[in-house]
Amino acid sequence: MTKKLYHLVTCSTCKRIIKEFGDKAASFDMQDIKTNKITAAQLEEMKLLAGSYEALFTRRSQQYAARGLKEKILSEQDYCDLILEEYTFLKRPVAIVAKNIFIGNSAEVIAALQEKLAQ
Repeated sequence: MTKKLYHLVTCSTCKRIIKEFGDKAASFDMQDIKTNKITAAQLEEMKLLAGSYEALFTRRSQQYAARGLKEKILSEQDYCDLILEEYTFLKRPVAIVAKNIFIGNSAEVIAALQEKLAQ
């Protein structure tokens, strides 16, 4: 089963979630999105699984307010371009297990991911 995790090494939430995986963490192909930027092909794969670029986009990035994006109406292409340009716009972590995608760090998402890993 293919397992990929897009995360940020310096993110305390990502670290906590990876720690929760325990032994299962070693089975993931981990990509630190700051040092190893997301490619257009990787983002396209995530979008196909998630249904949209917006689903992968976080408004919590400091860049969101700094760039005045709250006042703008963003298109799917805008979300794509912003994520590729600035790694902090990707909602983290993003885990892909087989053909399932788990986006973000909400309790529901992490519980669903843990359940999938237990199968």
